Amino acid sequence: METVGPAKVSFCATRFSKEITMSRLFRRTNVIFLTVLGLLLVGGAVAFAQHNATLTRVLAGRTNIVTAADEPSVLAEVPSNRPLIKLVLAAAIERDNKTIPVEVAGAVSPGEVVNFTLNSVNEGSAPAREYRAVGQIPPGTTFVANSAPVDAAIQVRYSIDGGQEFSSIPMIDEKQADGTIKRVAAPVSMYTQVRFEWADALAPGGKLVASYQVRVK
Repeated sequence: METVGPAKVSFCATRFSKEITMSRLFRRTNVIFLTVLGLLLVGGAVAFAQHNATLTRVLAGRTNIVTAADEPSVLAEVPSNRPLIKLVLAAAIERDNKTIPVEVAGAVSPGEVVNFTLNSVNEGSAPAREYRAVGQIPPGTTFVANSAPVDAAIQVRYSIDGGQEFSSIPMIDEKQADGTIKRVAAPVSMYTQVRFEWADALAPGGKLVASYQVRVK
């Protein structure tokens, strides 16, 4: 039996500016882009699908479909007995003990926290195995420690090198006073991505929710 390949959802932000309002931030197509990367096992072979959309459109209610495609940048119709992942991304600001959607939050200030929520639904007719969602920590923000919930069904791993490697506790070399090098846990300020890994396959009709927070510098 062939090993089932992972499905990845990677969110990439090209720039995160605190000098402009959050509404403008998500309206400008040249500011923040959402990239959905899907690797799904289909009929014993790994198929690749890629779709780019502005984060603006996602937060305005647009959903993204991840499925099999012949070309990397083209989304195909879904054949029978295959997984079809619909992803909805939401973001909100914590302010005055309230959670405010970014569309109406107004200007963002240093120190404010942005909540990202990833909702994945399998609308296909086959399970999506080893499903993984990778969220980027936008430049100009820092990951909030322990903001990505972990339980028996989900593992969370982090990257400090742009997504090349992931670990539950990323490590770095630190020079000691005596000149020796010691391996220590990397500070969360170095995190560039957070990856959610589910133990069970996402069954047809099933839903997965993942969330994490970043703080504006």
